[in-house]
Amino acid sequence: MRKPPVLAIAFFGALLMAGGCRATDASFLLTATEKDLANYFPGQLGNGFFSTLTSPRGTEGSLSYMISFMDYAKGDVSRPAAIPGWTGIDYSTGPSHAGQFWLNQVDMDGAHFRDYRQVLDMHEGTLTTRYRYLDAHKATDVQVVSLVSQASPHLAASQLTITPDFDGEVQLSFALDLWAPHQPRFALGEIDGPQMQEAVAAHNLKLKAVPPDVPDRAPLWYHGDTHVLAADGDTKALTLWLDGKAEQGHAMAEAVAIALPPGMQPREVKLHHSDYKLSLELRVAVQKGKTYAFTKFVAASRERWGGDAKQDLALAVNARKAGFDALLKQHRDAWHALWQSDIVIDGDPKSQQIVHSDLYYLLSNAAPDTAWPVGACGMTPGYTAHVFWDSDTWVFPALLLLHPDRAKSLVMFRSETLPAAEQRARERGLRGAMYPWEADPDNGSSQTPHFAWVLDEREIHVNADVAIAQWQYYLATQDRDWLRQHGWPVIRAVADFWASRATYVAATRHYEIHHVTSVDEDYADVPNDTFTNASAQKALRIATQAAALMGETPDPQWAKVADGLVLPFDAKAGHHLDFDASVPHDIDSWGGSSLPMLSNPSLDLAMDVQVRRRNYDYSIAPITHASRDPNSMGLMPLSIAAATAGDAAAASDWYTRNITANVLKPPFNVRTETATNNTGYFMTASGGLLQNILYGFTGLRIRDDGLVTAYAPMLPDHWRAMTLKNIRFRGQQLDITVERDAQGQPRLIRHAADTPTSHPHATTREQT
Repeated sequence: MRKPPVLAIAFFGALLMAGGCRATDASFLLTATEKDLANYFPGQLGNGFFSTLTSPRGTEGSLSYMISFMDYAKGDVSRPAAIPGWTGIDYSTGPSHAGQFWLNQVDMDGAHFRDYRQVLDMHEGTLTTRYRYLDAHKATDVQVVSLVSQASPHLAASQLTITPDFDGEVQLSFALDLWAPHQPRFALGEIDGPQMQEAVAAHNLKLKAVPPDVPDRAPLWYHGDTHVLAADGDTKALTLWLDGKAEQGHAMAEAVAIALPPGMQPREVKLHHSDYKLSLELRVAVQKGKTYAFTKFVAASRERWGGDAKQDLALAVNARKAGFDALLKQHRDAWHALWQSDIVIDGDPKSQQIVHSDLYYLLSNAAPDTAWPVGACGMTPGYTAHVFWDSDTWVFPALLLLHPDRAKSLVMFRSETLPAAEQRARERGLRGAMYPWEADPDNGSSQTPHFAWVLDEREIHVNADVAIAQWQYYLATQDRDWLRQHGWPVIRAVADFWASRATYVAATRHYEIHHVTSVDEDYADVPNDTFTNASAQKALRIATQAAALMGETPDPQWAKVADGLVLPFDAKAGHHLDFDASVPHDIDSWGGSSLPMLSNPSLDLAMDVQVRRRNYDYSIAPITHASRDPNSMGLMPLSIAAATAGDAAAASDWYTRNITANVLKPPFNVRTETATNNTGYFMTASGGLLQNILYGFTGLRIRDDGLVTAYAPMLPDHWRAMTLKNIRFRGQQLDITVERDAQGQPRLIRHAADTPTSHPHATTREQT
């Protein structure tokens, strides 16, 4: 095997040391080698506003998406419009007797690629790819560094560095990929379940996952379309630009500025523009053993976030003037600042790396200080980027303590889309607001596929989930101005919904909620789903409390309904039921039981420890013989329910299953919904795993009187300690540690956060 030239080794080493950066902790590094190429599941680079998928070479054109940028094709549900791909940089060593070959078209095999290594550095938000590229008798050492800027959110960049072992002329292509409209498209907004199955089969497609990089249900969860309205480039200025528009949606823009190695004068520059590609094609001279860096600066924007192509072009050109090193340093600094808030585990390197990857993907898909949410699969086509209760109950609590500015965006989305939810309630003869089961992330409209209409009408616990998240944000911040302007209108409207949706039953003198799809969705029409009723009860009581804070008179019906709601309970066995006793619990469902969700940190239904234990024992009984592929979102409630019941061993076991359940796709820990499907990037379960630690192992809950230790803290047996670094709560910055005392028992200690932003005189120490 040929070794890279000494000059190339020296160059790569110097690049790693540029800016004085130190080696990244191994828990932040995810690495692909030759053995991973056969099952390469793309990772993601993103800053919460736009993102791209990774590719094995680091130079391919990859699918890219922008925050809540949706396609609204007639008859279909809304879906994320893929923006023109900006990552593509192609390279050719020139014609030979065998023809001309391009880096991005040849097979990734040992005949063409040697010494392959790709590293996703989650601490710095960069993807670095290195290999030796062999084209007949010519060899080139290649390095590619790509980023989506965390510091300048409209900017991204890729730098291709080559060191050829020959003298001669090479060609490079810097492209914006103009994706063709996706075919086939299905009218998911109109067809029912059997019609959908027929349409998929008629196109010779399957809903089953096809590893490694095709998501499960790809025939349904495909990307939407962006139409290019105008595009051009400048061969002298080495720039490209375009204006586009999502199908029946918003406008967008992109621009590119190319930086050549110092002193290099291209022998030829051509502008290429077809239906599928806008690019600059260059021919340049190179010398053996010399290293050349080519940088592609990219700027992107969309309606309501940035300007048009002219403004994006100015951003890209200015970034080129400042240079790649400056952009990279600012980007690294911004990621380093984000990681000041972290979860640090002592004694379990595997868990530490998984925690970092789950948090990395959440941070890559959640934007700060906006009114845009996080879809169940982030900025990808998974579940067509729609917003479920996952955003409020799974992702929001995971961000609230570590990154409240990103958590705020999720609750602001519900505030901004309140009018749409109020309209839905009016259409059904109900008061208040009825939020959709599956909401468009830009305008909040209902986008549930027609074949799943029953969920949109009956899985109504989402309304309580929304209100509870609003209140949790207030409790964590004590921001009364925000509550008055944003949170309170949502909470009040949701309470009105529940007061009108509940039915008074004279025979029992209780309120009941009928015709509900249980949180265990296999039960599509039940009375008194316990999770739904308990959540509605909490939302109603929150509304009464919030009204008092706002100096308003609460509707007395809120308290009346809350106090009268039935929570189905088996008095003889001493535990709750999943729903009304009249409904047999006899389906082999994915969840087994929804009772563990009563202990979700945001709901936290009050009950004595004996009932908690009996609830837990009852709920796990079906799981032991369940035949279905366990859903990764269901493992967090099981672990937390066990912890609240005082069963530390079981809590640890469920957590361990969550990190060993084959739901992390190599090489970049992309979390999927189950072990046997590829519906990633499953933000829901990432939020769940983080909640498992933030609230489950610590026993912490956000309540009226603060961040309280409501349950005994615990640690998995092999963990020595765990620290929540730089938690933000009610204007304080805290480090919270669970460690073992002299007898080996877990204890929780709070102290002022040790970060550069901490107040220098904050020395309060509390031990629980």
